[in-house]
Amino acid sequence: MVLETAAVSLIGDRGENQDRVSVLQADDVTLLLAIDGMGGHANGARAAELAAATIERAFREEPHPVFDVEGFLHLAIGRAHAAVVALGADISVETRPRATCAACLIQDDSAWWAHVGDSRIYQLRADGVVAHSRDHSHIEVLLFDGSISRAELASHPMRNYVECCLGGDAELPRMTVSARKPAAPGDIMIACSDGFWSPVPNELLAGLREATGSLADNLQRLAEAAARAAAPHSDNTSAVAARF
Repeated sequence: MVLETAAVSLIGDRGENQDRVSVLQADDVTLLLAIDGMGGHANGARAAELAAATIERAFREEPHPVFDVEGFLHLAIGRAHAAVVALGADISVETRPRATCAACLIQDDSAWWAHVGDSRIYQLRADGVVAHSRDHSHIEVLLFDGSISRAELASHPMRNYVECCLGGDAELPRMTVSARKPAAPGDIMIACSDGFWSPVPNELLAGLREATGSLADNLQRLAEAAARAAAPHSDNTSAVAARF
């Protein structure tokens, strides 16, 4: 299958865009990358930029096709974490640069993903969202424990609390790496920041799969809709996508 790819990154109602998204391709291998600098900490944009550059360099140096995709993703994100930790080595631990990360590697008509924090990966198919990553956040724990309902997520006072991220403490953060996800023709993979997915219901997100026109135009429209829905307090709104 052939891939069509697209990326978008909007500043929203913030003073600075601390998101970084990229599409890397080499020898029929594609990497989708979305990094979200955490604005409540020093140098959030620099943290995102450094994390992205570290993972991109690991991808360029890796032989293609990637033999051990899960191992590569774990190692690349681990290196990004170490780089962001080093960036904040001389700053108090409470304010050190931090970022969340979502990466999706595609080869052999399949996808693998890995993430830290609340940047997400989605797989869309004709019947909607067939899979997405589970956030490393406090409210996600409460949701899966049955302590709160899905309807309570948007208004919960700890909705923005992320339990792990790149940077901060030197210890490697909790990281989720998926098994192989087979793809079907028409499937769309998305890696995005929380400013993209949070204001958009799954039904609207799934509509990207059936929208006419180019993936780039449709992704841009969806990002603009997310920013409008969260206005006047919209976050940086960023996503990268690939359609099989």
